[in-house]
Amino acid sequence: GAFHAVQFYQTDAALCGIVAGFLAAGFDDGDPAVVIATPEHLLTIERELRARSIDVDAIRRAGDLALLDARATLAEFMRDGRPHAATFKAVAGRIIARVCRGRTACTVRAYGEMVDVLWKDGLEAAAIRLETLWNDLPNTHEFKLLCGYSMGNFYKGAAGQAYGPCQMF
Repeated sequence: GAFHAVQFYQTDAALCGIVAGFLAAGFDDGDPAVVIATPEHLLTIERELRARSIDVDAIRRAGDLALLDARATLAEFMRDGRPHAATFKAVAGRIIARVCRGRTACTVRAYGEMVDVLWKDGLEAAAIRLETLWNDLPNTHEFKLLCGYSMGNFYKGAAGQAYGPCQMF
């Protein structure tokens, strides 16, 4: 079944430690991982994995870890300031297929910050739409998704409500 958790964070160090723990638990189970984050977080998560005695280079060489830049990945499927559904599914499917490498019983651990990037850019409708697209993906792919959101993003919703776009289900 699908697993989708939210991690609100106030410090980057705390967030990256939590993400590294989430990924490390997956590597112990033989699960591949995808991280789509800001460059700073990618570096810190990689450092946190190494601090947990994870051989990041070997896992990347084996194809079990994809570290992707959030803005570059967004650029692949954003059209006119909104996520394009079919293109998103194609991009996400390609990323998942790459780390699964033909394995049928493959649960991918994914950590993503693309929705958070859109919120920070003030693109709330696009952020909510992307969240919905992520939520629809488990119908076609088996994965465990962890989303990171900066606490500051939740005090400025346009409608004034504290909307947390990454719902747990």
